[in-house]
Amino acid sequence: MNKRKLGGLEVSAPGLGCMGMSEFYDPRRMDDAESIQVIHRFLDCGGNFLDTADMYGTGRNEQLVGKAIAGRRSEVVLATKFANVRGPNGEFLGVRGDAAYVRECCDASLKRLGVDVIDLYYQHRVDPRVPIEETVGAMAELVGAGKVRYLGLSEAAPATIRRAVKVHPIAALQTEYSLWTREVELEILPTVRELGIGFVAYSPLGRGFLSGRFKTIDDLAPEDTRRNMPRFQGENFQRNLDLVRKIEEIAARKQCTASQLALAWVLAQGDDIVPIPGTKRRDRLEENLKAVALELTTDELAQIHDALPMGLTAGDRYHTMAMKAIDR
Repeated sequence: MNKRKLGGLEVSAPGLGCMGMSEFYDPRRMDDAESIQVIHRFLDCGGNFLDTADMYGTGRNEQLVGKAIAGRRSEVVLATKFANVRGPNGEFLGVRGDAAYVRECCDASLKRLGVDVIDLYYQHRVDPRVPIEETVGAMAELVGAGKVRYLGLSEAAPATIRRAVKVHPIAALQTEYSLWTREVELEILPTVRELGIGFVAYSPLGRGFLSGRFKTIDDLAPEDTRRNMPRFQGENFQRNLDLVRKIEEIAARKQCTASQLALAWVLAQGDDIVPIPGTKRRDRLEENLKAVALELTTDELAQIHDALPMGLTAGDRYHTMAMKAIDR
């Protein structure tokens, strides 16, 4: 397994995104026992970087991850997040970054995870009503208290990142990045590289779309939240499917799967980038891990770039309200 640096943390690349094990993607296939086996297999293969958040499954995902790593804590670099507020029935209630909420969320996450310290603690979304200095200041206090080792931000704008690092070092920025989401190359990646911040790429397989598994919208379960995302809707679906076919053609020549090609491309974008593909199936995990050994030549990278250049993907990443919460 490749190892890369996020601040003072040495993490596996790829890491493992655990979100879909508890919510959002095809609830019919959620199986805690299988998900724990996926996490164990990931660790057995030399992976160590697990990503969760307090909002995933309204706390259930942290509990699941905590159960999976019980007895294996020393093998894990554990990342979780706070800031997205959800009600008792799972309803979304906005974003909070005030100091009291930071402390409250950290204590709750530690309890659900069953650990004494969180290795990497992210602000999941930036609260526009609270100065980033207050939020990161409260997070820094958690480091001083020994509850958190390193700090991260997610979907933060360059100006926000610059203000944050004046309060406390930031080890990682987590933002969506894949062959169909490349806008971070314009300002985000140059900013974090200038500041010496690692980059964690979530949804590196385009929420599964780049795998080529989805041929029609009916391939998604009725309750799957991807149905509400513009890129999976109407004419956008077919236009994006046409792009994926180009990736499949390159993958066929490379004798690998489309998923492996897409993940290898992200890994090839820099040693400071750590993708965290998610899965709740062992066979998909094994497929993803094989991308580590896939070397792409300069010519192949150029072919991939020409097939999916920046800006060609049809539709926004999220629906209108969710889009307002990114790049803050």
